[in-house]
Amino acid sequence: MIRPMTESTTTFDPVELLGERFLAAIAAVAPGVGEGADPMISGSKRAELGDFQSNAAMPLAKRLGMKPRELAGAIVEKLDVADLCEPVTEADIAGPGFINLRLRADALAGLLARMDAPELGMPAPAEPRTIVVDLCGVNLAKQMHVGHLRATVIGDTLARVFERLGEKVIRQNHVGDWGLPIAMVTRKLQAEAGAGRLDLEALTLDELDRLYKLAQFECAGQGKGLAIVEKFGLGPKIEAELSAKHAEAMEHLAGAKATLVALQAHEPGVYAVWKRIYEVTMGACLEACGRLHTRITEAANAGESSYSEELRGVVEDLVARGVAEESDGALVVRLDAAGDGGIAEPCLIRKSDGGFLYATTDMAAVRRRVRTLGADRVIYTVDARQGLHFRQVFAAARKAGYATKPGASGPSVLEHAAFGMVLGEDGRPFKTRSGENVKLGDLLDEAVERAARTVAEKNPELGEGERREIAEAVGIAALKYADLSGERIKDYVFSFDRMLAFEGNTGPYLLYALVRTRSVFRKALEAGVALDYADAPIVIGHPAEKALALELLRYPSAVRGVAAALEPMRLCGYLYGLAGAYSSFYDSCHVLKAESEGLRRSRLRLCALTARVLADGLETLGLPTVERM
Repeated sequence: MIRPMTESTTTFDPVELLGERFLAAIAAVAPGVGEGADPMISGSKRAELGDFQSNAAMPLAKRLGMKPRELAGAIVEKLDVADLCEPVTEADIAGPGFINLRLRADALAGLLARMDAPELGMPAPAEPRTIVVDLCGVNLAKQMHVGHLRATVIGDTLARVFERLGEKVIRQNHVGDWGLPIAMVTRKLQAEAGAGRLDLEALTLDELDRLYKLAQFECAGQGKGLAIVEKFGLGPKIEAELSAKHAEAMEHLAGAKATLVALQAHEPGVYAVWKRIYEVTMGACLEACGRLHTRITEAANAGESSYSEELRGVVEDLVARGVAEESDGALVVRLDAAGDGGIAEPCLIRKSDGGFLYATTDMAAVRRRVRTLGADRVIYTVDARQGLHFRQVFAAARKAGYATKPGASGPSVLEHAAFGMVLGEDGRPFKTRSGENVKLGDLLDEAVERAARTVAEKNPELGEGERREIAEAVGIAALKYADLSGERIKDYVFSFDRMLAFEGNTGPYLLYALVRTRSVFRKALEAGVALDYADAPIVIGHPAEKALALELLRYPSAVRGVAAALEPMRLCGYLYGLAGAYSSFYDSCHVLKAESEGLRRSRLRLCALTARVLADGLETLGLPTVERM
């Protein structure tokens, strides 16, 4: 029986469609044993044999005690692909049991026509899930640097992917805005303003960053130095000097601790200074996020200060229910049992001196995100060095029940989308010549300046305004794409020359590919060609048309693949492959001068669909685009 394609079909990718059909055939041939087998659908290496092949018979035959060709023949008998492929017979079984498949051109055209809808094959789900994405993670009073690039870019792209799939997404910028270090700089600003050396209203982030470092230095004691003096008997003079410095530092530290108490009590004078620090820091942060073409806004800010009143209650709850226990004066959640995660190191939630930790705040955050915001999935885009911390927090949150929504039968999904470091071309962490972290703003400026020079060389006739606009888009796209196009967990080497290239797998290349698809329609208007392609029957005849069709049909699966694996590189790779397929199609197939009106309309529709998919994919990645380059 031929099974017709219906509107309920959930995928357009021929590989997935064929996989479903092969799984059904294998299950029919080998009930029980064949269920869940890998259909092993791959592109054919020999075009004369077909478009795809299934290699499933070889590994499965061994399990069933059959000859592979015999099993392949049995699978072909049960195979229902008449609506997708040319007839599959014994003659299509090659070698030890490869099953070759040739797609029907009209089937490809039908799939493309159905995908050519406003949602591009990704309709919104009837019941959207709530996805919370922890991203960016700036600290008050400090400049954003290259280390914030990945948490911001990867996190926002993952959020965009889920939004594209119709899920409800809540971004959470976990701002480090509380605790003793913030109290130190708050006290320093109070002193500077009180002495008339600082105008809080004119405060800049550069000045704030300088005072933050100075406050940290003033509160740094000389305990280690004094220990060395005593150990090696370095004499009373140096001991007296260090003792005086140590005493002064302890006075500063005591003052900072008193400021922290006042801050926690929202004492008006102290809180007003803290609020100014917050405004300056987050203003710069959101400006950078906007320039990076993200959707991170003020509404996403979820500072540690917002959890400060909850921490004591979290600890008391964990103790009362026996989830946490005392260990050498501290409180821990043990996770070594297999059911608790099998983690040898316990999760420390309160120090022996009564102080709270990052884990305490993160436990409160999980509880709020799941039990209050209703998250079905919480994704943390934080660097890989925090891997153990999040394993502990997630396990402790599950043990405490904080990861389970009210009324749910099981915990929500908690995931650490860990990422590697940004390295310089020397293979070491990317730093300035003085050894400091590279400021994110400086990085963006240089990317845009370099892009401007390249754009000016390629298009000297452009006006200054348009050139700057294009350069901004190209520079930001180049920077983001370089970060997103590699395997997330791996370190990557930062290279302006490589990321700004207009050839190869780069952001500028994809922006140019989109411009090229759109240029066809400008040329059509200039030539007086009617743009009446919207409902044109799609014709798949030339091999380049087929290759382009196959790439286009993979788009929904590529986006869903990113959501499943939290790997933006999958969408980057897809778009690069689509751009290449379109380039081959454009070079091989006349569009405006096609052999017939029907073929011209069909090819214009293919160009339009390609442009829509490229634009949609670039927007999902968070890359700015331009009309011309």
